[in-house]
Amino acid sequence: MAAGIHHLEFWVSDLSRSFPFYQGLFQRIGWTQLNHFSFATKSCDFYLIEKPGMVRQDAVGVRHVCFQAEDEAMVHAVGAYLKEIGADIVRGPVVMDYSEGYLTVDFRDPDGYVLEVAYTPHHSFAP
Repeated sequence: MAAGIHHLEFWVSDLSRSFPFYQGLFQRIGWTQLNHFSFATKSCDFYLIEKPGMVRQDAVGVRHVCFQAEDEAMVHAVGAYLKEIGADIVRGPVVMDYSEGYLTVDFRDPDGYVLEVAYTPHHSFAP
C-alpha cells in the first residue's frame, strides 16, 4: 500500500445543512457517496461528523484543503454549482500562475472551511 492520506474528517455544526453541500460538490468531482455522512475516491475517504453547539474559532491549523479535478470542466462545473446554491466563493474559477494551466475555484463550506478545487496539469511538489 502506498503512503498517502487515508481519510479526512470534518466536524460540522449541522449535518443536514453540510451533507447536501458536499454531496453536490463531490458529485461534480468524481467522488463516490458511501452513506449519509461520507464519500470516497480510490485512495481517500471523507467523513462529516456533526458536532452541534461547537463554535469554529480562528486558530493555527489547516488553511484549506484542495481537491484535484481531472480536467478544467470539473472546475467550471463546481464554480457553476457554487453560484447556483449561493455559496461564498473566495475566487474563481480563475487561472493562477502557480504553474502552467493551473485553474482553481476557492470557496467556503457552510461552516466557513476554505476549500479549493483545482486542475493542476503541470504542478507538483514531488521530486
